[in-house]
Amino acid sequence: MNNQNRLGFSLSVCISFLLLLQPFAGGATATLPRIISFQKGFTQLFGGDTNLLRSGDDNTVHLHLNQYTGAGFRSSDMYNHGLFSARIKLPSEYTAGIVVAFYTSNGDVFEKTHDELDFEFLGNIKGKPWRFQTNLYGNGSTSRGREERYTLWFDPSKAYHRYTILWTSSKIIFSIDNIPIREIQRTDEMGADFPSKPMSLYATIWDASNWATNGGKYKVNYKYAPFVTEMTDLVLHGCTSNPIQQLSTDNNNNNCVEMDKQLETIHYNNITPKQRAAMKRFREKYMYYSYCYDTLRYPVPPPECVIDPVLRQRFKETGRPNFDRRHRRHSRKRSHVLTFEQSDIRNSR
Repeated sequence: MNNQNRLGFSLSVCISFLLLLQPFAGGATATLPRIISFQKGFTQLFGGDTNLLRSGDDNTVHLHLNQYTGAGFRSSDMYNHGLFSARIKLPSEYTAGIVVAFYTSNGDVFEKTHDELDFEFLGNIKGKPWRFQTNLYGNGSTSRGREERYTLWFDPSKAYHRYTILWTSSKIIFSIDNIPIREIQRTDEMGADFPSKPMSLYATIWDASNWATNGGKYKVNYKYAPFVTEMTDLVLHGCTSNPIQQLSTDNNNNNCVEMDKQLETIHYNNITPKQRAAMKRFREKYMYYSYCYDTLRYPVPPPECVIDPVLRQRFKETGRPNFDRRHRRHSRKRSHVLTFEQSDIRNSR
């Protein structure tokens, strides 16, 4: 990477962080999203002291996967809607069979009717890039998965990048470095498939050799262990909620009304025209599977799907790209394209 690209990258990281912390549109009295230390906001899920290591300032967590176990943590509280974010750096070199997950769920409380929102990062053999997927489930709708899979415009093992999930009563937005990559608008037809019950935030690294890389063809190779993912500057912003209390009384819902209003007006919830254009470009360039275009699985697209004619031409009936139709790539490097897209977003404030 030349000096100009290094400078551009550094500026984009700083700007993304500042945008995350900018005030709500609702006024100066609104609470700002803030970084939460591990001790204040999280609890260890599995892995032991040797697989989950915390920094001295308690703002960074290293999750290790070795031949004995992976590692994970969860938020101490559950949230009735919220903004969940972290800067993450993934393992490098040979990472086949590995899954790093950053997600919200309530499966521990609602085993058969759980809700979930996922960032799942899928490792690869040496020399091949990381891929990732986003997904959502509502009310245990695991038979109606809403997966999308993508590649990235950068190497996620070289530096930290910010990944954000915004969940409100009306929509869900997944973002990377302040670039929205996916938006799901709630529709009446979705019914209970739209996540509606309080969820915790989770982060894990684990061995998924049976499916993660080429359908299980390539397994985790522990010769390269330990595999380490780093997460820092964690943000939890939402109304803490007791799901049992929520089911038995309306008081909890009333207490969350003001926070829900804030989340509906937060910067991340209001995608500007230039951000929307950047999201469209990302989806056209880097999305390689979408359930909305998988006509074998869903002959009639689910009700929340907004069919893009450009993407419909690009995808086969399986939801994967039709490579016979793919357009010629520009000769300029991806880093150049990314710099252009980020400059659009910086100017869209």
